[in-house]
Amino acid sequence: MPIRTLCDILTSLEKEFQKPELLRYKSRGEWRNISTADFVATVRALSLGLQALGIERGERVALLSENRPEWVAFDHALLNVGAVVVPLYPSLLTEQIRFILDHSSARALVLSDEGQLAKVLPALGSLPGLARLILIDPPVEMPTQALAWTALVKEGEEIHRSDPGRFEMLRGGVSPEDLASILYTSGTTADPKGVMLTHSNFAANINSTLGAIPITPESIALSFLPLSHAFERLVHFACLAAGATIAYAESIEAVGQNLQEVHPTLVATVPRLLEKIHGKVGDALRGASPIRRNVFKVAMAVGRREVNARFSGRRPPLWIRLLRGEAERLVHAPLREKTFGPRIRFVISGAAPLRQEVAEFFHAAGIPVLEGYGLTEASPVVSVNTLERIRIGTVGRPLPGVEVRVAEDGEILVHGANVMQGYFRDEAATREAVKGGWLYTGDVGQLADGFLTITDRKKEILKTSGGKMVAPQPLENLLKGDPSISQAVLIGDRRKFISALLVPDFGWLTAYARKERIPFGQPSDLIKEPRVVDHYRRLMESRMAGLPSYETVKKFRLLPRELTQEDGELTPTTKLKRRVIESKFAELIASMYKE
Repeated sequence: MPIRTLCDILTSLEKEFQKPELLRYKSRGEWRNISTADFVATVRALSLGLQALGIERGERVALLSENRPEWVAFDHALLNVGAVVVPLYPSLLTEQIRFILDHSSARALVLSDEGQLAKVLPALGSLPGLARLILIDPPVEMPTQALAWTALVKEGEEIHRSDPGRFEMLRGGVSPEDLASILYTSGTTADPKGVMLTHSNFAANINSTLGAIPITPESIALSFLPLSHAFERLVHFACLAAGATIAYAESIEAVGQNLQEVHPTLVATVPRLLEKIHGKVGDALRGASPIRRNVFKVAMAVGRREVNARFSGRRPPLWIRLLRGEAERLVHAPLREKTFGPRIRFVISGAAPLRQEVAEFFHAAGIPVLEGYGLTEASPVVSVNTLERIRIGTVGRPLPGVEVRVAEDGEILVHGANVMQGYFRDEAATREAVKGGWLYTGDVGQLADGFLTITDRKKEILKTSGGKMVAPQPLENLLKGDPSISQAVLIGDRRKFISALLVPDFGWLTAYARKERIPFGQPSDLIKEPRVVDHYRRLMESRMAGLPSYETVKKFRLLPRELTQEDGELTPTTKLKRRVIESKFAELIASMYKE
């Protein structure tokens, strides 16, 4: 049933999808279940409790918590009372949190625990409008304006007993045009902007997504991407609207173990996880016997040929059909079970580009990767590959109801009911982003046969001092295609030539050093070893072969560690913060242009 407002998700759950395992989470080593009935009752009680607390329709309330069932309960409780939800990434630091709370004029803040509270306390003096703090896991001592969420639930339950019709009256006043959420973008180059999305923006995207992706009441999703990101939140909305079960990973480090415990049918992820799984399989193969390596190689070749034939509408050759059963038994099925579990039907990949060879690897193993494209300003999904129509190397076809065109300069423009209302308290930025109803995404791409391909970010195009324009992402992905490279950052804007910062895959590097009998203490010690540097020099030459001279990486430097979000070098969605990286490694970069 199509939804008009996000409040309809709760209605649909209550009427159509009563199940004992709607949400799952792990506590004290055991997986525990939350039924549909319990979830609906909790949302209702929280809504009534929040209204009694003074939260009115249209007021902003921020959420600062890791993924957990309470996050989702508060999200829906606020939406059903007509409040505006402001999600915050749990990894944000005090000043970043203060900026968003101040800019959004948040009246209340929901926090997960004492650790998040410790980050907020130093900012409270500069936030006079923040009237309430609500703690999911309250500490023994709390600030005067704080209360435990269980108190809200208790008060809401009492209100419902005395006035059974109040909740329906509250949610009945929410209209599709009402503002549902303000999502602050990651901010790779400046302060984040607050994207305003209405109930109808989200509803249009949910309805279109469910028309393209087969999410059913039998589906089981494992959630580990931040719920504060539009991609994961949309997946949640779609799963709940379809009556699917959602299980919450204990942490990003525990995802591998949790996959084996939950056995999901679908996973929404960013390319980094897929690249790491691909790399680990490669590492394992390098230590395997020649027979095992050859069996694996043949099985994956069979899978690739079968997939390519199917995608092009052809019947696979006879020899592929004859070998398919053995390839499945010996390699494909065990690989699926060891990576995502035996029930996996598909993986949705978004937020960043996925290398083609990684996508081909998973498709060949019988794990379809549905790569898509979106941005917060589009609620967020614009296009996605589907099980029926896949073209590897693209981000699929636009969703039903979403119109895409490519401007003369290559910028992707989006039009549809999913396009944002604008940026909160930033009319100038809104006028620049939305013109004539079209969203100017800032991404550069191409449309061919209805399939969209993203080539780069418009603002990230490097212009050398010689006037040549170079798109960094394709070259970075080309470099990361080698198993010895984990991360790559192209440098060259307003410089004489293109150079690169490379982060080695330290697992590969360790194995290489042992094979070559190179002594080392820590893997990072190896980046100055002549034989290691020579390996990357030869690799660079082979990867750059055939490229125009102005696109060729002339020099490089190896970094001693991974670029991380914690060090401020990546956004929460793993995008490179190029200005931060160039500033941090300014001296190293300068050395490449002095030689």
